[in-house]
Amino acid sequence: MKKKILAGFAAFALLVFGGCAQQSGEQTATSSSSAEKNGEVTIYLTRHGETMFNDLNKVQGWSDTPLTEEGEEVAVDLGKGLAKEDITFQSVYSSDMKRAHDTADAILDGLGQKKGKVQEMVGLREAGSGQFEGESLDTIDKEQAKEAGYDSYGEYEKDKRKAGEDEWSWLANAHYYADQSGYAEGADKVQTRMTDAIDKIAEKQSEKGGGNVLVVSHGMSINIMLADMTDKYKGDSLENASVTKIHYQDGDMEVESIGDTSYLEEGKE
Repeated sequence: MKKKILAGFAAFALLVFGGCAQQSGEQTATSSSSAEKNGEVTIYLTRHGETMFNDLNKVQGWSDTPLTEEGEEVAVDLGKGLAKEDITFQSVYSSDMKRAHDTADAILDGLGQKKGKVQEMVGLREAGSGQFEGESLDTIDKEQAKEAGYDSYGEYEKDKRKAGEDEWSWLANAHYYADQSGYAEGADKVQTRMTDAIDKIAEKQSEKGGGNVLVVSHGMSINIMLADMTDKYKGDSLENASVTKIHYQDGDMEVESIGDTSYLEEGKE
């Protein structure tokens, strides 16, 4: 009787440990397969095309105005230039601003790539300027200084620049500190959400095997992110439909080029 019981326990143990070993083997195989699937990612980070507020020289952060005819044309031209280099995209993202989404659609039109789903991300939106949204860029300086308690914009600028901020971070903070509405964003917040969004996009595409990703965002937000991301950043204004190329592999992010308009120029030819 004891022998039968022992034999039963032995058989049960073989089944249990055998199953565990098989499951462990399957998990290892799955992990290896997943690791092998991760690939290099190239992000084509693009500023949206010209909008009505761009043309009217007005502050445009969370406020959203449509692309001008020229704004649509440059986006299509960018797509044509990318097509000449045989560049296609495995996924497409934009901010939740209509001007960014429409730019992504126009780029795909020029590229001749079937429109896929443009995935919107709040983290990619432009820096919010609070009460200064829609104000003329020619008159806003004096108002900002007054709201912040300064007699002149020169005094305000001198004081706020003591921290050694880059131009675009300083400008975002100028809006933030002078804003009385509570809607403006400081540079730190913009930098964090932009970086987080780009990281998530890169990681997700890498897990799918890698490839090219089109991301359409906004001038100030891109500049603020780049100022903290790379030594290559010089603070130059980004033209509409310019491309900043970012390479991602194994958790490492490297900025390859900033504000490239060569694709756009090639598409115009």
